[in-house]
Amino acid sequence: MKKLLAAVFTLTLFISCNNTEKETPVTPPKDYTAENDKEITDYLTKNNLTATKTESGLYYIINEPGDGAKPTATSNVTVAYKGYFTDGKVFDQSKDAGISFGLNQVIKGWTEGIPYFKEGGSGVILIPAHLGYGSASIPGIPAGSVLLFDVKLIKVN
Repeated sequence: MKKLLAAVFTLTLFISCNNTEKETPVTPPKDYTAENDKEITDYLTKNNLTATKTESGLYYIINEPGDGAKPTATSNVTVAYKGYFTDGKVFDQSKDAGISFGLNQVIKGWTEGIPYFKEGGSGVILIPAHLGYGSASIPGIPAGSVLLFDVKLIKVN
């Protein structure tokens, strides 16, 4: 009986260690850069807006420059915001008092975009997917989405 159990154990171990099935290839994330850029420029044209485009592909509009402190990419800030898609559908919004967070703890578009404003400043940041959630879907935000945020930098904490 011991020999039979040893043989079964050895066979099980051998089979599990010699998996001959092919692994499913990993699909690389989709690059939405070109279509996101077109979506953003179409949105700007349709709404008669002028924005500055950064080297990374982020767009921003400064409506009110502000006159207080200017944050860095690692600052903790308090920001009031409304997040929406180019079709105007709102997916998130803070209270008027804003919310505080570290700029190194958020999506890349916020880390890059908020430092263009000074305390008291407001405007819009238009974030392509590669600076947002990329090709991942999260609840309420489909993969590849362009994210727009009306922002007001209340305070650099």
